Amino acid sequence: MRELGVKPFATILPGFTNLIPDLDLYFKLLARLFVVTLSHQVGTAKMGDPRDPTTVVDPLLRVKGIQGLRVVDASVMPIVPSGNTNIPTIMVAEKASDIIKESMPCASHKFPNNYDVPDFSDIYNPYEY
Repeated sequence: MRELGVKPFATILPGFTNLIPDLDLYFKLLARLFVVTLSHQVGTAKMGDPRDPTTVVDPLLRVKGIQGLRVVDASVMPIVPSGNTNIPTIMVAEKASDIIKESMPCASHKFPNNYDVPDFSDIYNPYEY
């Protein structure tokens, strides 16, 4: 840092005054304490093939190994979109609502049963995780 001519901020943070001689440590601590992400987080609950041990949810957004729990947010996106995540997250939610409506037949509303929706029971048991 000294080679680049970097200097500490004029306003020193309380408790950091003893770190001024070590500029590298000063800036490392500053970065750890005050750097925050401005992007929306995605990919923390990866969706994918139920046989893949790195996935958290299957393509029907069901959490592997937990009955009755689905993840419906940006965390299921395995790849970060190049733009804002608002619209892709809305698309995930819309698809989830369709999946849930198809999986829960309601006699009073006469929702059509879609028998083409896979349940993946032939390739994995959601209760063994």
